[in-house]
Amino acid sequence: MSQADWANKDFYQVLGVAKDADASAIKKAYRKLAREHHPDSKPGDAAAEARFKEIAEAYDVVGDEKKREEYDQMRAMFAGGSFPGGFSGGGGFPGGFPGGFQAGGQAGGFDLSDLLGGFFGGGGGGAAPRGQRQRRAVPGDDLETTASIGFDDAVNGTTISLRVSADAACETCGGTGGKPGTKPHVCPTCDGAGMVMTSTGGGFAMNETCPQCHGRQYVYDEACPTCHGSGRGRSSRTIQARIPAGVKDGQRIRLKGKGAPSTSGGPAGDLFVTVRVAAHQVFGRKGDNLTVVAPVRFDELVLGAEIRVPTLGGAPVTLRIPPGTPNGRVLRVRGRGAAKRDGSHGDLLVTVEVQVPTDPDEATRAAVAAYRDAADGADPRASLFEKSS
Repeated sequence: MSQADWANKDFYQVLGVAKDADASAIKKAYRKLAREHHPDSKPGDAAAEARFKEIAEAYDVVGDEKKREEYDQMRAMFAGGSFPGGFSGGGGFPGGFPGGFQAGGQAGGFDLSDLLGGFFGGGGGGAAPRGQRQRRAVPGDDLETTASIGFDDAVNGTTISLRVSADAACETCGGTGGKPGTKPHVCPTCDGAGMVMTSTGGGFAMNETCPQCHGRQYVYDEACPTCHGSGRGRSSRTIQARIPAGVKDGQRIRLKGKGAPSTSGGPAGDLFVTVRVAAHQVFGRKGDNLTVVAPVRFDELVLGAEIRVPTLGGAPVTLRIPPGTPNGRVLRVRGRGAAKRDGSHGDLLVTVEVQVPTDPDEATRAAVAAYRDAADGADPRASLFEKSS
């Protein structure tokens, strides 16, 4: 559709709103009209379908803040009949542009595509002659993969190799989908736009990639014998991926530009890596902190003690247990946990746990019996009954 066609359309009138209507009023009007004329509610009614497309087209423009601003500027310029550089003509241009002037050309040295290029897809692409349309650069697909790493690597960070297989431009046709040596022509389904508008139900419509040209804007009468017109081949490559320190199990990392290459000269997609972290035999993880359970004797908790506990990848640390420490108490060793994003580290959380002898010798039995006698029959569970009654 040329810029003249757009200029001659009053999208505000199509939606039944004033030109100064706010976004809320425009949306409300669109929803009401879309429900009223939706093809699903009037199956087989060609007029309703055409009206629905007209409504969706209008909302696609004036319902978008940037497109609406450009559309208003274009309408004001056309209605005024005056162009920079001295070009002038009748307002509205019901029969097209005066003097045979074609949209996308120049008027008195002024290139309309400079003003309208953004509205029509850049560079006046919407109004250029069919043989001069620029090919739409479609980004490559995003890819997903899973990487398994060790506990130590998750805490300290690591670089891993990933084998990635993805669609790529067909080597025979270079991604065009056409037989080498044949010439393309503008896709008749999307008229070279690369996108088509489809109904999603519920009074809404959306733009989707054209099913015939797959967004390439062109089609060939003879398909490529290798890819059969898809423009896609298959590529495999090995990439080096940096896994940051402190990554957690199940965390999803985005590697920008490491996804599938574009088949039409656009940027590559992204690669999303879900990290699986193996369990450690000694250490656990709680956020940015590492955890460890330290077995202790009963006397060490009662009388107090100094114990040595391991750290992940570092020298052991000496930890002081205060006298009378209860079983299960968590003691903190600062700065010996996992790395954080700001470069600092979490802590090491040490849980002290009494280790009960499973087969005590005579000396141990005698010592425990002496402790029982010294306790003089005190019942540690007495408070349970006092509080429960």
